[in-house]
Amino acid sequence: MKGNFFHTGLLLLILSALTAQAQPAGYVISARNAESVVTEEALRARVEFLTDSLCTGRATGTPGATWAIAGIARQFAGSGLMPARDGWYRGFRTMTGKAAHNVVGFLPGSGNRYVVIAAHFDHIGTLNGTLYPGADSNASGVAALTMLARMFQHLTQLGKTYSHTIVFVALDAKEQSLAGSHHLWNEIAGGLLTDPRTGHVISPKDIDRMVNIDQIGGTEAPLRPSRRDYLMMLCEPENGRRDALMIANMNSEIGLDLGFDYYGSKDFTRVFYRTISDQKPFLDHGIPSVMFTSGITLKNNKVEDNADSLDYGIFRRRVLAIFHYLVRVI
Repeated sequence: MKGNFFHTGLLLLILSALTAQAQPAGYVISARNAESVVTEEALRARVEFLTDSLCTGRATGTPGATWAIAGIARQFAGSGLMPARDGWYRGFRTMTGKAAHNVVGFLPGSGNRYVVIAAHFDHIGTLNGTLYPGADSNASGVAALTMLARMFQHLTQLGKTYSHTIVFVALDAKEQSLAGSHHLWNEIAGGLLTDPRTGHVISPKDIDRMVNIDQIGGTEAPLRPSRRDYLMMLCEPENGRRDALMIANMNSEIGLDLGFDYYGSKDFTRVFYRTISDQKPFLDHGIPSVMFTSGITLKNNKVEDNADSLDYGIFRRRVLAIFHYLVRVI
C-alpha cells in the first residue's frame, strides 16, 4: 500500500510538471484548471496509505505515526511545498511525554500575510492487537490537505500568483488534548516559525485565518436524510466568509448540501468549534478560523472506519468546495 501511495504522488508530480508550459496569449488561469488534479483514485490512495497496517493506526509516538509523517512530508515535497529552514518536522512532547511531530510545508506568496490550512493525522492506534484505521477520522482530512496543496501548486505552475503564503500543516496529537495545534500556535506566538523563502519571522498578526479539516469523508450522518452529499462549515458569521463557500458551491457546480452549524444545535456547534477541534488555539487568540467537517458517525473509533467505508465521489466534491472557497478568501 505504501508503494502505491508514493507512486501515485510521483505520477501526479510528473503530470503537473508537463502542464507547466507557456500558455497562449490571452489565456486566463482559472481555479477550475486545478479540478483535474483531484481524483477519487488519488484520494483513495492517500487514505489507504494512512489506514494501512504499516501506520498501525497512527497513534502519537508510535513507529506507525513515523511512517505516516514520512509519507505526508513526501506528499508535501511532491507538491512543490517548501519545508521550514530546519526541515519538514516540528518536534515536541505531549503532556504525557510522548514524542510528537507536526509536518509543515509552505507555498510561498508575494507578501508577508499567511493562511494556515491544517488537518490532524493521529488516531487511536492499535489496541489489544486490534488496528483502528481512522479513515474518516482523520485520514480523510489529511488526504484533503495534501490534495489541496497539489491543487494550489498546479495553479502556480500555470502562472498563478498569490499575495498570501499558504502554510499547510499535518498536526499530530489531536487525541492528546490538541497538543499539535497548541504547539503550532506556540511556535508562531514565540517567533519560532520562519518563512523559508523570505526569512520573515511569522507572528500572530501575520495570520489572516486558520482553516481546519477534521473528518470530511463520511456520509453516514447527513444534514437531511435525502442528501448524503453534504458539508458543514463552522465559523464566526462575521469573518468566516460563508458567502464564499456558498458562491463556490453554486458557481463551480459542486452542489453540496451545506450546513453552517452542527446539526442545528448551538451547544454542539460551540463544543466542536470552540473546544475540541484544532482551530481552538487560534480562536482563543482572535484569529478568524473555519472548520470543515462531515460530522461524527457511528463508525468513529471503530474498526469499521476503514478506507472502503468512504464515498470518494462525494469526498472529491467536498475537496473541490473547500478549494474554491480558499481561492476566494486568499
